Amino acid sequence: MGKYEFAVIGLGRFGRNVAITLEQHGHNVLGIDENEELVQEIAPILSQAVIMDATNIEALKAVDIMSFDTVIVAIGSNFEANIMTTVSLKELGVPRVICKAPTARQEAILLRVGADNVVRPEREAGVRLAEALINPTMLERFALGADTDYSIAEFSVPNCFANQTLAQSDIRGRFGISILVIKRGENVIVNPPPDAILQTNDAVVILGHDKDINAFSELN
Repeated sequence: MGKYEFAVIGLGRFGRNVAITLEQHGHNVLGIDENEELVQEIAPILSQAVIMDATNIEALKAVDIMSFDTVIVAIGSNFEANIMTTVSLKELGVPRVICKAPTARQEAILLRVGADNVVRPEREAGVRLAEALINPTMLERFALGADTDYSIAEFSVPNCFANQTLAQSDIRGRFGISILVIKRGENVIVNPPPDAILQTNDAVVILGHDKDINAFSELN
């Protein structure tokens, strides 16, 4: 994976976690916030952190925001600032702007003014919790995009497939999903062959249509 340049505007809990995670994965991250205390806390961790009003387009120019591959706008409580910052970033030609929004209405507005993608952390956390309650064998799930019905999901191996090979289980034939990875403790088997044996404590990472993944999740 290459090294990318990210800027995160808004260093509250969500923005801070995004910024630190990106930095820990080896990317260069600029953190921006008006709050001096938040900036000072994160400055030793990030490549760069500045105290700045991101709604000021001249201030954005001063930090060369146009040079960043992706800018994440994680301004939570001030929606007007969120909009103004997003508009300014797109006006300056930032290739990819991702915004945080708490409501569907705010999501729609941000997309209309130019955001390339909008995340709603509270909604997504709620969906993950509900799926975990309904499907105890589901460990994680990621949608491949807003305009597709396909996802990647990780499951504990259903009991009915334990000690069977992939060929014997016929998961692809029965459910129309692909097994991308078998995880066995610290070992990972990528693109496992048909004679790979599924064991009781294994996890599988699968790719498929949401309805097929949902059907697979109902096995246990």
